[in-house]
Amino acid sequence: MTLKRLPLLLSLAIALLGGAAHAAADPGASKVDSFDAALLDSMKAGSSVSTAERYRRLAPVIERTFNLPAMTQFAVGPAWSSFTPAQQQAAIAAFSKLTIASYAHNFSGYDGERFELDPNVATRGPDKIVTTHLIRPHDAPVALIYRMRQAGDSWKVIDIFYGAISQLTTRRSDFAASIAAGGAPALIAHLNALSDKLTS
Repeated sequence: MTLKRLPLLLSLAIALLGGAAHAAADPGASKVDSFDAALLDSMKAGSSVSTAERYRRLAPVIERTFNLPAMTQFAVGPAWSSFTPAQQQAAIAAFSKLTIASYAHNFSGYDGERFELDPNVATRGPDKIVTTHLIRPHDAPVALIYRMRQAGDSWKVIDIFYGAISQLTTRRSDFAASIAAGGAPALIAHLNALSDKLTS
């Protein structure tokens, strides 16, 4: 390395580190980064822990990261207003259980994967858009796009996009059949049945 190139290399390093520091300083990005770390720990644990134990470990992280009540209401859609307060609370509990069970089931093995957080956090109205990539050694990377909104003094996820597909829009389509068939009780039973299947 020549001395003439040293200032240029130092400038590039500072720029790169500055981008990483900016991402870490953003509260939404920091929340997603912590969530990614918890998922990676779950994957690395693999079969050494049971699904029930993986669920137990992920539950507090997911509850800190996601605005589960808001996500439940959006996924239920217009029918939410017809639920009694007790049914709304039961639906939130069942949706939360399903969300945690899904992550405990899906992130249960490790083959050299890692997460890369995009330092560029977009702002769209009241929301932050945080993107992370799951880098897989033997497959194409998977982009996970988190839509976040401030709840009190904390930023929380209110939707996740896999490419252009909104998870909550997909959930709403799935939930509509149960709601049409039997209202809140049918939906709650459906969500609990899905969770039990994932954790059995």
